[in-house]
Parts: sequence; structure tokens; C-alpha cells
Amino acid sequence: MKKPGILLVISGPSGAGKGTLAKALISRHSNIELSISATTRDVRPGEKAGETYYYINKEEFLEKVTQGLFLEYATVYDNYYGTPRDKVLEALDKEVDVILEIDIQGAMQVKKNYPDAVFVFVVPPSLEILKERIICRDREPLEEIEKRLQEVKKELSYIGEYDYVVVNDEIQDAVDQMECIIKAEKCKSTRRFISFEEKGE
Repeated sequence: MKKPGILLVISGPSGAGKGTLAKALISRHSNIELSISATTRDVRPGEKAGETYYYINKEEFLEKVTQGLFLEYATVYDNYYGTPRDKVLEALDKEVDVILEIDIQGAMQVKKNYPDAVFVFVVPPSLEILKERIICRDREPLEEIEKRLQEVKKELSYIGEYDYVVVNDEIQDAVDQMECIIKAEKCKSTRRFISFEEKGE
């Protein structure tokens, strides 16, 4: 009975710990990998093509957009970034689960282009804890932090668009929750390509 991999789309406010959670999940499971984006920006020191990003020129990128070859894409500081559809589907077909850590706008594009994905919104235990994390991590001026917290409140309005919410208080507990989500999704009958009736059971 063949079960394709799951595309796990993870979003949440900056400072919620999405990246840490994704890395911890991948470290536990050899059949889970992080999606690699394509970009038009230049390669930076220490980066490797095909590992950090797929590097392509702007003309090729826009042609792929026209052909619908990205699950989602965005423009950041005059450079394009996108998730190659073929790379993701190839991994899923090999029964590998793929994590796509992305912002809400990108997630909504994926939801339209690949509705079979599983959408998880990661949140901190409270806005106060999020504020502390941002202060410790980014050392930004207080007024900038307050602006980001106001943006978080807007982002939280999208929670209803996601299948699951994971509160990232203790990282190990959050990873355990993610594992439970993946197990539950794999048990859904709609993810089985061969039914018991087809097998004559």
C-alpha cells in the first residue's frame, strides 16, 4: 500500500521558533526533509547550489511562474524566491515528508496550488514570551519590537486557515505534537492509494 509523503507547511510569527522546530523534527527522522527554494539572488559565501537554494536567473524564474511551476513565490528586495513544484512532488512520490517553512502569504498560495498539504501554525505561549524572545534574539529598539508585535496580532487572524496549531513552549513537546500530526495524517483514508476493496480484502 503506497502512501505518498506529506507536505507540511509551517507558518507563524517571527520568534515563534518555526526554524528550530523544523530542524529538530528533521534530526529525528531520516524520511523528513526541508524544502529548498529557488532564487534569483546571487550565491553568498558558504552557500551551495542545490543545498541552500536553487539559483536561477530572473528570466528563467519568470518563465517558470508563467508555466505554473512554483507552489508559491514572492519578491524580496528585488529578488525572487519560490518553491519548485517538481522538486516537492518528486520527494513526496518517494514517500518522503517535506517541510515548507514559509510566511502566511506563501502558505495561502500553497493552499490554493496544493490543497493536500497539511498546514500548521506555530505560536509562542504568549505575546509577552514572544516579546522576550525577540528582545533576546534581535536586540531591536523597543518601538520596532512593538510594531512587530502589532503585526503578530494581524498574523494570528489567519489561524483559522490552518489545520493545526502548535504552541511552542518546550521544543521537545512541540516536536512531539508535530510527530503526532504527521502520524494522524498518514492514517487518513484519503492518503491511501490502494483501498482494501481494490486488494480484494
